[in-house]
This record gives sequence, C-alpha cells and structure tokens, in this order.
Amino acid sequence: MSTDNTTATSLDATHDATLRSWVSSANVAGGDFPIQNLPLARLRRRGTQQAWRIGVAIGDQALDLALAEQARGWSSAERVWLAPLAQGDLNRFMAMGAAARRGLRLALSRALAAGSAQHAELKGALVAQADLEFDLPCRVGDYTDFYTGIHHATSVGKLFRPDQPLLPNYQWVPIGYHGRASSLQVSGVDFARPLGQTRAPDAVAPSFGPTQRLDYELELGVFVGAGNPDGRPMTMAQAEADWFGLVLLNDWSARDIQAWEYQPLGPFLSKSFATSLSPWLVTQEALAPFRLAYTRPEGDPQPLPHLDSPANRRAGAVDLRLEVSLQTAAMRAAGLAPERLSLGGFAEGAYWTIAQMLAHHSSNGCNLQPGDLLGTGTLSGPLHEQAGSLLELSRGGKQAISLANGETRTFLQDGDQVVFRAWAEAEGAVRIGLGSCSGTVLPALT
Repeated sequence: MSTDNTTATSLDATHDATLRSWVSSANVAGGDFPIQNLPLARLRRRGTQQAWRIGVAIGDQALDLALAEQARGWSSAERVWLAPLAQGDLNRFMAMGAAARRGLRLALSRALAAGSAQHAELKGALVAQADLEFDLPCRVGDYTDFYTGIHHATSVGKLFRPDQPLLPNYQWVPIGYHGRASSLQVSGVDFARPLGQTRAPDAVAPSFGPTQRLDYELELGVFVGAGNPDGRPMTMAQAEADWFGLVLLNDWSARDIQAWEYQPLGPFLSKSFATSLSPWLVTQEALAPFRLAYTRPEGDPQPLPHLDSPANRRAGAVDLRLEVSLQTAAMRAAGLAPERLSLGGFAEGAYWTIAQMLAHHSSNGCNLQPGDLLGTGTLSGPLHEQAGSLLELSRGGKQAISLANGETRTFLQDGDQVVFRAWAEAEGAVRIGLGSCSGTVLPALT
C-alpha cells in the first residue's frame, strides 16, 4: 500500500498550462490528450500479432512504451517503471504505488515536452491512434459496482417506492454489489441483446426471451492502485493516495430482467452480459487541477469518522463533464452524427467520493488488489435532461424520447450505438478528456 504523502491536489510542472509538446497535435486547443493529460492504454498496431503493450496518448498519437523503453535518456528508476509497461503489464506497475505513478508521469512529461533532449530518440516510437486496437487497460480480478449517484438513486427509487425513494442506509454507507469481471469489454466491442427471464405485470408465470427494456448507465470506472493487505482496512488518506485513475464505464442493463430478479439479492443476469470501458486510463494526477470540495446537502448526516477526513472535505470531488449520445442504425445509414441525449457532471451527481468508496470497500478487511475496478453507479444530474439512463429520461418507459430524425426511444433498439464522453475544464488549467466509450446493440442470439 502506498505511503506517499503527496496530496491528490498537488500541482507540479506537469500541470503547467503553458507547457507544449513536440507532438504538434497535442497542442491543439480543446483536444482530449494534451501533454497535461498523458493517460495509459493497453494497445497494439491494428491487424498485427504484436504483443500487447502499454501506450501513452499524446494528441492524436500514442507513445508505444515497448519501443520507447529502448530509447536512451531514461534514468535507472525510470527504466524500472517502464519495464512492465513495455510488456503490457499495467497491473505490475500499479503495484509499485503512487510514487512510481507520479515519477513516471514527470518523466513522460519531460520526454514529450517541446525542446526535450529525447525528441529524436522517441519520434520513432509514436503511432497514430487511428492505427491502433485496444484491450482492457489491465487484468481485472474483481469488479464492484457502487450506487453513488444520488439523483439516479432518487429518480429510480421514485418509480418503485414513491413514498421512500432512498432507503435509510443510503446516506450512511456507499452501497455496492459484486459485478462480473469476465464480461468487461473495451470500447468499440459490440454485444448481442441479452436473453433472460421476465414476468409481465398481468402474467401468472414468467417467460424467457430477449430483453425488451435494454438500457445504458453512465458511470465512471475507478482502478485500484497498489491495494491493501488482507485484514488491513485503508484509511481515507491511504485510499486517496491509492486510486490509480478513471475510465468511462457503461453498465448496460436489462431493466425487465432486473425488475424480476433483483429481490432479494440485487442485480445478477440483468447486468452481467456486458460492461464497456473506455481504453484510456486517466491517472488521478492528471485530474489534480479539477478537484473540488466535497459537501453534503444541508440537513444530511455527515459521514462516519472512517469515511471522513479534512482532505476529503477540502478536495474529495472531481469536476468532470459527462455526455451521452445516441446514434441509431437509421442515423448511421443517413450519415448523421450521434445525437446528444444528456450532459451532466461527476461532482454534482455523486453522493460519495472515490476515496470513500475505497475506504468503505476495505473497511471490513477486504483486500483490494492492483487492477480491481470500482464502478461509481449511474451519474445523473439534478435536472431531468441530465439523466444518465433511459430509464430516467423515459420516466420508466412511459414517455418516449424524440430524436431529431423523427425516431423515438424508450429503451434501446438493435443497431443503436451509445457513446459516452467526459472532459475536465477549469480556469488556469488545460482542458483534458477521457476519450470516448461506445458500444452497439446487436440482435439477440436466439
């Protein structure tokens, strides 16, 4: 477990808004991957049998660390950090802790900065992102999906429990359930409409067939860094130092299957058929300029001591814009771009912070391991048009959404592609993004 005392909001030379890269596309305003970002992904050249390796996004290019490792100019410590990444083993690098994560970020920033002595050495290690294919960023041993989106929880609760939308424990404990790591997939991998058991409201017995209420859920995925030993809970300070970074996460959901199966133990087959992740893992250091104070609504109870700290209150939240777009098959055939369905934010949608999720998850002694994944839960805003799921936008399927081309939707149809995007902006800082997360619904395999 990391013992690095550097705080999550510490700014250094890597955040300098005037910093420019010798990779010209990284200097274009408004892009996702300026030199102030430097996210990591597991990748290789498309159409080859190359071994997977870790790369770093810089503009519209990626620095192939299997090639970059061979260049001159790295210190001995930097070569130790680069070695597992060149081999495609992000988990081994995650296990090195926060100091290694921050050290490598600084080394990469210096190497890619305009005027770098390593420019000539590293130029040949660049690959256009358009020529790459991606895998999940790392091996995910365990996946836990939380329910931190209070506006989503309230809206969905009103559909099923109008008199008590939020259950009594919601304000005291970060709610989560154990998900299925085997069906995690990288952005761009399409999936078949799932089959399952449902029961119509007027039916005596359930039936089996393709889901008719397929939905998306707008979430962020949090990757664990070094983790904690078995039986040793993380403190809030350790949890804050340890989380490695964020990706976009689409927790595809079959709402009719979910409604029939979720009592008494919660979601099962309604969630386990597919979960999509964006390929670029944005480290928490890149997000330092976009941290915000964490506050509770007036009148709500404050967290128990093991889920509270001055640092978490001061800067536990992360300010990210979150966008959902939809492109139907008809739109694609007509050459129409995806249409925005909602635009919200992480900080205003989440009731619990990332550090609180990690601290709670480990509070009983559960050992989190490098590469474990936590989903935030659906991140909806306070306004209806900021909803992070069709269940909310269509008010439980009762109110169809009208699209610009004349189509309507209550839930997803075959051929629909859902696209998530996220970015961070703040005065005095360079905008960074998480890239995109997409997936297309294919017909059921009946």
